[in-house]
Amino acid sequence: MKIRRKSRFAPEVFTHSLNDIMFFLLLFFLIISTMSNPNVIKLMLPKASATQQMYKKQITLSVDENKGYFIDKEQIPFDRLEAELQGIFANVEERTIVLRVDKNLAVQDLVDVLELGAKNDIKMVMATAK
Repeated sequence: MKIRRKSRFAPEVFTHSLNDIMFFLLLFFLIISTMSNPNVIKLMLPKASATQQMYKKQITLSVDENKGYFIDKEQIPFDRLEAELQGIFANVEERTIVLRVDKNLAVQDLVDVLELGAKNDIKMVMATAK
């Protein structure tokens, strides 16, 4: 007499742990993609030494519509601008200037100022209105 089984064996794939694996892969690729480009988040962490100090002074270079050049609030002619910038940033590692240019000026006036910054290794950040 032949005995039959009542239930047939049906192969199944258990996907419960697959969700966890996909989540960890997603996290892994997100972390690796931010580490591959270190300029995504730029942080300056302070040192623990008491002898080192950060010199962080915000300097503003403004150019009005009459091509008047102002470092903070002091007016300077364009031919003396490079010498003034070199004097300000003589002993400073972090060389950054906030550049405020009138919207009615030509692009060439902006390029002239940016060229001075590039020649003296000064970073320039352009200020805009909302």
